[in-house]
Amino acid sequence: MTVSGNAAPQYVEPLYRPPSEARSLILQVTNGCSWNRCTFCEMYTQPQKRFRLKPQADIERELAQIAQSGYPVRRMFLADGDAMTLSFRRLKLILEAINLHLPGVERVSSYCLPRNLRHKTVEELNELRELGLSLYYVGCESGDDPVLAMISKGETYQSSLSALQKIKAAGSRSSVMILNGLGGKKFSRQHAVNSALLMNEAQPEYLSTLVVSFPLGEERFRQGFQEAFEPLDQHGLFQEMYWLLETLDLKRTIFRSDHASNYLVLKGTLNRDRDRLLEQVSAAIERPGSVALRPEWMRGL
Repeated sequence: MTVSGNAAPQYVEPLYRPPSEARSLILQVTNGCSWNRCTFCEMYTQPQKRFRLKPQADIERELAQIAQSGYPVRRMFLADGDAMTLSFRRLKLILEAINLHLPGVERVSSYCLPRNLRHKTVEELNELRELGLSLYYVGCESGDDPVLAMISKGETYQSSLSALQKIKAAGSRSSVMILNGLGGKKFSRQHAVNSALLMNEAQPEYLSTLVVSFPLGEERFRQGFQEAFEPLDQHGLFQEMYWLLETLDLKRTIFRSDHASNYLVLKGTLNRDRDRLLEQVSAAIERPGSVALRPEWMRGL
């Protein structure tokens, strides 16, 4: 959700947010991504998206303008892709300003790179939660270390797990993204299985899968692979999804594979609905045409 008119925050476009934050006010507290090396990601590669922090005075002025407009705000998302790179002190100031100007805000959320939490303590995250920041969207992408290295993620299975465990210990929730097809044909099974094992240890509250896609071309992505990258076709994507689901052992995680990039829409709670989801994927693999798939023209980011 964006606010129009004089009360609108000052955005540096393009602006991204998770699909589930469609009704949230987007507050841009950083521009771009401080890491910005992941070869699969083209979100912040434009010149105007060079990483920088927004001054606290600008943030507070925007919050005051929104408050004066009388626009009702219940949820807020901190953008861009790397808001959690801010220090605990800066994040605390931002949350205090949100509470001051918009006391009706019930939840604040943000994207979160695992490395962003390396130097933040559980106690600090707990304090941020008490100020409203209670949901983190963590792009793990994969739980397989070789795949993570080839895509220049700058993370490992263990660094992702440590961040997710820290979020849970602070009483907050995590929504994890895994990228279907990220390892190509050669690494497909280990990517799926190790991603599932990471989720089994972390037990996130939410888990979603997206299909890796390259609207601006694959050249940047292919450079990181040690050999030729062979993308998965529909059958390969479904097989990888089957390996992921059959390995997952989750107590109560809301699962979604309904992003616009997905051919096969899957929704359920794991592990309660795992058998049903596996049946849907099996049907897509074994009986093409028996299940509804998203047509190519409807897929996108």
